[in-house]
Amino acid sequence: MAERRLVALGGLLAAAAALFLFWGLRGPSAYILELRLVKLAALLAVGAAAGVATVLFQTLSQNRILTPSIMGFDALFLLLQTGLVAGLGAAGASRISGLPGFALETAVMLAAALALFTALLGRTRHDIQLMVLAGVVLGVMFRTLTAFLQRLMDPSEFTMVEARMFAQFSGIDRAALLAGLGLMALAGLWLLRNHHVLDVAALGRGPARSLGVAYDRLQLRVLCLIAALVSVATALVGPMAFLGLLVSSLAHSLMQSHRHALLLPAAALIGALILVAGQTVFERLLHLQSTLAVVIEFCGGFLFLFLLVKGKIR
Repeated sequence: MAERRLVALGGLLAAAAALFLFWGLRGPSAYILELRLVKLAALLAVGAAAGVATVLFQTLSQNRILTPSIMGFDALFLLLQTGLVAGLGAAGASRISGLPGFALETAVMLAAALALFTALLGRTRHDIQLMVLAGVVLGVMFRTLTAFLQRLMDPSEFTMVEARMFAQFSGIDRAALLAGLGLMALAGLWLLRNHHVLDVAALGRGPARSLGVAYDRLQLRVLCLIAALVSVATALVGPMAFLGLLVSSLAHSLMQSHRHALLLPAAALIGALILVAGQTVFERLLHLQSTLAVVIEFCGGFLFLFLLVKGKIR
């Protein structure tokens, strides 16, 4: 039954992708289709990365309302963007775009994540809850520094930073997208080989170690994988804090299973479907009078409060 649901999700995603590509296609169709293919690939990549990263993070934390954004990735991204504009000016920051900008943003977020994971996991005896608390504190510090730098900017520079505070699915650089897809492919290969180990890791550190899983080493590897996926998605389009929570909740509800062989592809398909279908509606019907990121953040925030009130903490 769960396998049939995965096939159905794949069919819905294929239909949504075809609708996104060919709805309203007129004029220089080859050129327009090429632009839409690039945007479609970015939507698929970001949706899949956000969904898979959140499911993995919830597996390690054993908490169904936590997402990787709580570790301060979004705040670090905004601090990096603000720092570049404040230090180089609007003209200088605009030159760091495309593949160099993607590489810089991904490298900074990955380096910060690795430093946090390696420094804290050993000292806290691999207690991920304490590491999450440290991530929350760092996120608050990053947001405070970002707000301070923004107050020192002139209006034109602040406008440039403000445009990067929400996810944008237009103007995706092709070289950056290809690099991001390459990193995601490597992550997918590792998950394909180790998804059964994640089923055991979901039991917790004690039970997993008693069943022969090198839990501490696996935990660090999965956290690095999560950091890579979140860094790629954020560097490509910008921060989307609640997309992963929305996707993981739908994946768990639809699959009704704890097997990562089902949950991970379901999360990838649902994340991609939400972005592709949502962007199709906003572009073709609403003519971009609002942004998809705002609606997703609103729905995800509402879902977070609903789960919190219902007591579904774990």
